Amino acid sequence: MKKSAGISRQQVISWLLAMAVFGLILLSSFSIAGSPAASDGAATFKAKCAMCHGADGGGDTTMGKKMKVRDLRSADVQKQTDAQLAEIISKGKSPMQGYDKTLDKAKIDDVVAYLRELGKKK
Repeated sequence: MKKSAGISRQQVISWLLAMAVFGLILLSSFSIAGSPAASDGAATFKAKCAMCHGADGGGDTTMGKKMKVRDLRSADVQKQTDAQLAEIISKGKSPMQGYDKTLDKAKIDDVVAYLRELGKKK
């Protein structure tokens, strides 16, 4: 029996199967990570905001109650535009300090994306 000089059907099927597996692994890594902005925003929120606003954004902390912070999940907060929320984070709103000196625009936008995620959980 003479061996073919070209690529066999078996090799093509093996190659397609390997590519499909690689594609599935790649896609699953994206779905596990979720929204990159919200993930980055969650870390920043935890470091800068959760002490007063709480891990869930509800403001049910000792500091939050003392300062009468707003529930970030509330319709009142969530109806604000991304630009409005970014400005409050950047410039501050009494009694909250502004973070324009310690967070760049990208990090502030990530926190806004995370606030949107918190709003969906209420």
